[in-house]
Amino acid sequence: MKALLIIDMLKDFIDEKGVLTTGPAGQKIIQFIKEKTDEFRKNDYPIIYICDNHEKDDKEFDMFLPHCIVNTEGSQIIEDLEVKDEDKIIKKRRYSSFFGTDLDIYLREKEVDEIYLAGVCTNICVLYTAADARNLGYKVNIYKDGVASFDEAAHNFALKEMENTLGCRIINGE
Repeated sequence: MKALLIIDMLKDFIDEKGVLTTGPAGQKIIQFIKEKTDEFRKNDYPIIYICDNHEKDDKEFDMFLPHCIVNTEGSQIIEDLEVKDEDKIIKKRRYSSFFGTDLDIYLREKEVDEIYLAGVCTNICVLYTAADARNLGYKVNIYKDGVASFDEAAHNFALKEMENTLGCRIINGE
C-alpha cells in the first residue's frame, strides 16, 4: 500500500510573511501537492499531514528563528490544502517525521510499505524523513515538483543525497 506524506506545508514556511518562508519556491509546489492529494484520495491511499509543532522554548530555536509554535497561526496547515476527516495529522518537534511520533506504527497498521514525500524543506525535514523511512525499510519516492526549500543549492544537494545515498526514487513530473 502507498501513502502520501505532506511535510510542513504550514503558514510559517509557505506564507510570504511566514517566519521561515520558503518564498516563491514553496508557493510553487502547492498546486502540484493538491493534484497528488486528489490522486491519492481517488485510490483510497492514506494522506498524512506532517506538521512541525514546537514548544515556545524549543532547543531548535538555538539554530532557527522561533517558528511553528504550538497553537499559533504559523503552525497551521495552509488553507490552500484541504484536510479531510480521514486524513491523519502528525505533529513533530524534530526534522524527521518519524522521530518521537507514531508515524511508523500508523503506516504499519495501514500496511503501507511505500511512501511518497512532498513538502518543505527538501534539505531538512524531507531529507531526514526519507533517511529514517529508508532505515525502517520503506520504499521512498520524492516528488521533485512537490518539494522546495529556501536554499536552492541545499535543495539540489538533498535530492541527489536522497537518490544516490538513500536509494530513494526521485519522480519528475508524474
